[in-house]
Amino acid sequence: MSKKNIIPIILCGGSGTRLWPLSRESFPKQFINLEDKNKNSLLQNTVKRILSIKNLDNPILICNESHRFITAEQMRAINIKPNLILLEPSGRGTTPAITIAAIKAMELEQDPYLLVLSSDHIINDQKGFIKSIKAGLESANKGQLVTFGVVPNYPETGYGYIESFHKLDNVLKSYEIKRFIEKPTLHVAKELIKNKNILWNSGIFLFKAKDIIQEIETFEPDILKNCKKALDKGKFDLDFFRVNSRYFLNCKNISLDKAILEKTQSGAVIPLNVGWRDIGSWNQLWDYSKKDKDGNACSGNIVLEKSKNCYFKSENRLIIGIRTKDLIVVETSDSVLVLNKNGSQDVKKVVQNLKQNKYKESIEHPQIYRPWGSFTTLVEDENWKVKKIIVKPYQSLSLQMHKKRSEHWIVVEGRAKVEINNKVEFLDTNQSTYIPKTSKHRLTNPEKSFLTLIEIQSGTYLGEDDIIRFIDNYGRTNNY
Repeated sequence: MSKKNIIPIILCGGSGTRLWPLSRESFPKQFINLEDKNKNSLLQNTVKRILSIKNLDNPILICNESHRFITAEQMRAINIKPNLILLEPSGRGTTPAITIAAIKAMELEQDPYLLVLSSDHIINDQKGFIKSIKAGLESANKGQLVTFGVVPNYPETGYGYIESFHKLDNVLKSYEIKRFIEKPTLHVAKELIKNKNILWNSGIFLFKAKDIIQEIETFEPDILKNCKKALDKGKFDLDFFRVNSRYFLNCKNISLDKAILEKTQSGAVIPLNVGWRDIGSWNQLWDYSKKDKDGNACSGNIVLEKSKNCYFKSENRLIIGIRTKDLIVVETSDSVLVLNKNGSQDVKKVVQNLKQNKYKESIEHPQIYRPWGSFTTLVEDENWKVKKIIVKPYQSLSLQMHKKRSEHWIVVEGRAKVEINNKVEFLDTNQSTYIPKTSKHRLTNPEKSFLTLIEIQSGTYLGEDDIIRFIDNYGRTNNY
C-alpha cells in the first residue's frame, strides 16, 4: 500500500437538541464532555483517538460559522493545529461538506486518503478502531468507498442500517453492500437484527480523495460545481475559511449515503465491533453511563434515597431524589429538565416549542465563545447583569462603546490592561474600574496566563447588539 497521507475530515455540524439543556444550538453536544472519563469533549476525543495512525496529517474540520471559535479553542486546548477549519453558512447535509473538504484536501496532497468522522461519536475500544481503519485503508487503496458498519446488539430505531450480500464473520475485511436501510420502526428493527448480514450505519467513511470526487461528479455534478464555486469565491477569515454562501446554499441538502453510496458500484462495508455509540438522547446516555447497584447514573452533586434506574446530572446545585424511578433530571445554571426516560425523544419537540415562543434558553448556552476567550452570564435581571469574562493570553476585546449600559470590571485572577477614553491603566487581582456608558473602552490581557474578571452591567438595555466597534483584531462586525 502507498504511503500517501491520511487527512481526517471531521464533521462538526448538528445541534443535538435531544440532549437539551446540556446541548444547545449555540453549544451543541460535540463540544461537551459526555463520557466522564476525562475532561475532553466528544470532538476532542474524536481527534485524539486517531493520533496513533501512521501517516496521519492534521485534520480538516467543517463547522457552522457560529461555532468557529469553540472549534478552534477546543483544538488549541489539545495542541492540534488543523490544516483548515471550513465554515458552512448553513448545514446542507454531509455530501456538500465532504465535497468541499475533498477539494481542499487535494490542494494539500496529490491524492490523500480521507477518513471522514463525525465529531460526536463515542468509541470504547480505541485499538480495535485503529485496526478497523487499517483494514479500511487496504480497501480504499483498491478504489473502494468504505463505510464502517457497527455490529448491532439491540433493535435501534435511531440509526440507519446496512445489509451486506454476505454473512458477516469475525474476519476484519470489507464486504460488498447490498442496500442501505433508512431508520426503521421498532418492529422492522427487531427483524433486521436477526439477519447476520446487517450492520448499523456509523456514518464513518474512508476513501481516496480522487475517488470520492469522481463519484460526486458522476452522481451529483451540480453539487461538485457549486462547491468548487463556493471555494473559489470564498475567503480566509483569521484561521478559518468561509465558503461563499450563495453557491454553497445552492447545493442540494443530501447525505453521502443517499447521494453516492446507494448508487456507486465501488461501495464496501467493514464491520466495527468497538463499543461505538452515537448518543442522541438522554435515555441512550443513561444506558451508556456507569450506574450504581440500583441502576442510577449520577453526575455532579447528587444525593438519592430509594431511587431506581434514573439519570441525574447537576452542573451547579445539589439535587436530591427520593423514591424516584425511571427519571431523567438535568440541571444547568439556567434550566432544569425533568422527564420520564421513555419521553427522551420528545425533548426535540419541546425545544422547538421553546424556540417558537422566543425562550433564549432554547438556543443560547450560558457560556458564549469569542475569538479572545469567553463569557458566562451568571445572573441577570431587567436592568442589570453579571458576567464572568475569561480572556486568553495576549488577546484583546475590541475598542468599543455602549450607548445604553455602563459596566464595572473586577479582576479576580490575572492582570488586565484597561483603556477608557484614551486613558490606560493596569488592574491586578481584587482591583476594579468603572466604564460609563458612551465611553470608548478596551480590555486586554497582557500576560501569558488567562485573565478572569467579573463584569457588572447596568442600564436600560443589556443586549449584545448594543455595541459599536471602532478597532477589532478579528475583523468582526457588530454582530460577533
